[in-house]
Amino acid sequence: MNDNQLALRTVNVSRYVTPLREGGSMPGLVEADDQFLYVLKFRGAGQGTKALIAELIGGEIARLLGFRVPEIVLANLDIAFGRIEGDEEIQDLLKASTGLNLAIHYLSGSITFDPLATPVDAQLASQIVWLDCLLMNVDRTARNTNMLWWHKELWLIDHGAALYFHHSWNDWQEPRRPFTRVKDHVLLPQATLLETVDAEFRPKLTSEHIQAIVRCIPDEWLTDDTVFATPEEQRQAYAQFLEARLAHSSFFVTEAQHARESLI
Repeated sequence: MNDNQLALRTVNVSRYVTPLREGGSMPGLVEADDQFLYVLKFRGAGQGTKALIAELIGGEIARLLGFRVPEIVLANLDIAFGRIEGDEEIQDLLKASTGLNLAIHYLSGSITFDPLATPVDAQLASQIVWLDCLLMNVDRTARNTNMLWWHKELWLIDHGAALYFHHSWNDWQEPRRPFTRVKDHVLLPQATLLETVDAEFRPKLTSEHIQAIVRCIPDEWLTDDTVFATPEEQRQAYAQFLEARLAHSSFFVTEAQHARESLI
């Protein structure tokens, strides 16, 4: 992959179908001008564009590593949608989200993954735990697995809670940041092959790949943070964090192994 080969499609939202009242962000099911249905993540929701950035980075890293992830697109939302919505809460959300948002291809007929009903083998469990340790994704728990079962295959969704350090940027340059929430990961008990996965995954995430992913972050999602002087400086902060965390992956692998040992 050359660093200019990854590009997200951009669509225009043509119809707001219904809210999906899940969690605090209240995404919406929408139809776009390509005739496909998408789950729209709003820039005007509680976590703002930071959640969209985490979703983009997390989803595209997962895809690069070979996980099944629904297509991620950039979605333009016209100001007119806020005028015609009857529900005031949704109207306010639509008005606050005019412009470029993030949307995920809707997997019609999918069901929430239940680890008790559909066991996951040690290899796949270890791969998913490794990914979430890299991204510091706090939201893959038994309460909310953020995985779907679709066409007899496991799909990963919703990485908006990853990279949570970027809400304050405190100590972001420390690659050995503890990720204690790994103890709550729904697949941790089955993740017995973390060292094997670490050796498999690290070479796949080259600096070139990471640069290709962070370049997909739109400028307009990078204008509200006063920590950085320019959007490009902020993109490079994400890249620097990911590359440093990869270079010290043995630290989070060991941390996850210790958390697993405490469970069994």
